[in-house]
Amino acid sequence: MDRSVFLALGGGLATAVAFGPARVGYGLFLPRFREAFSLSQSSAGLIASLGFAGFFVALIITGWLVSRHSARLPVVLGSVSALLGLVIVAVSQNTLMLAIGVGCAATSAGFCWTPFNNAAERSVPETKRGRTLSIISTGTTVGIGFSGALALAVAGLTQGWRVVWLVFAFTALVSALINGWAMRRMPYSPNATRSSMNWAALVVPMLPLYGIAWSFGVTNSIYLSFAVQHVSETGGLAGVRTNSAGPILYVALGIGGLIGLATADLEQRFGLTALVRVVFLCSFISLGVLGWYPAAWWSVLVSAALQGACVMILSSIFAFWSERLYPGLPTVSLTAVLVVFAAGNIIGPVAAGYTADATSLAITFLGVACISLATAVLFPGRTWRQQLARGAS
Repeated sequence: MDRSVFLALGGGLATAVAFGPARVGYGLFLPRFREAFSLSQSSAGLIASLGFAGFFVALIITGWLVSRHSARLPVVLGSVSALLGLVIVAVSQNTLMLAIGVGCAATSAGFCWTPFNNAAERSVPETKRGRTLSIISTGTTVGIGFSGALALAVAGLTQGWRVVWLVFAFTALVSALINGWAMRRMPYSPNATRSSMNWAALVVPMLPLYGIAWSFGVTNSIYLSFAVQHVSETGGLAGVRTNSAGPILYVALGIGGLIGLATADLEQRFGLTALVRVVFLCSFISLGVLGWYPAAWWSVLVSAALQGACVMILSSIFAFWSERLYPGLPTVSLTAVLVVFAAGNIIGPVAAGYTADATSLAITFLGVACISLATAVLFPGRTWRQQLARGAS
């Protein structure tokens, strides 16, 4: 197999762990955590934001590591941080341990994504690069679906969530070993990377890209943090245990995300402007439907599937859009976009937690849906085309 295959498979596994259990596991098991650790909505939001803050910090560190070492180091480091954090959560006995574990595990998402842009730029032919990055990004949906399936299997067990988090930790160990081996022969030249890092180029405003990154950072972090809690508080889904509603939602989210594999083809067929606007209309529907009808099978499945599709399509768009604008800075440019995304991640859950305490989660979800609608309406296609032309010149 050529390097693109190794990179796609290893990258898919790394993102499956980092953006699956390590990043969304907290929201998936939030009803259990609130019961076990007596968390209020605002406390739950603060812990969620702590996890996203770990993602933010890891992104900054990763940009520095890749520029001076290699893509392999942060990927392995991310898998190890996921392993440590997931184990801490599995054995946690108090809120402090839980928060530390969530924060540590969430750093893996910051370590494990952007290096693959660098690795793909250096080792994958241009004709295969878009598809390879789409496969790597779509590892996320496999991790989310896997997390939901495991949670569903232990839904009736009081302490079953601890077993699931230990299984999560084992997958992180496997990811560290496989990627440490698979990326050992990737071509890399630290001196060339350092000399090509024109940081001033990133000052040129990429407002449309930064805008959609921030918008989805806010809305998606709120969805991942509180969707399961909202469904559980309203009685869950008819015919199944209340504890099963969250895992079902996440399985549907993972399945919906499989459309991310076709992102490059969809963009080629319909154009980026139309694709971005449709994605944010889907985000608006996803948030609004869950806000209005949190206890109906059809609404939960539709909402989760649409949210999964939004996550995966935008993940792929972030990767190949930044790579096209700044082909000489594949990791640095994606990191810049994800820093804005992570800033939205940090703000979202804290604001939602306090808003929910003051009003309700239903009102919170309906209000957040308006952010996605505004993004769909305001996204400026002409600006995108002008910036892409400048980036390609």
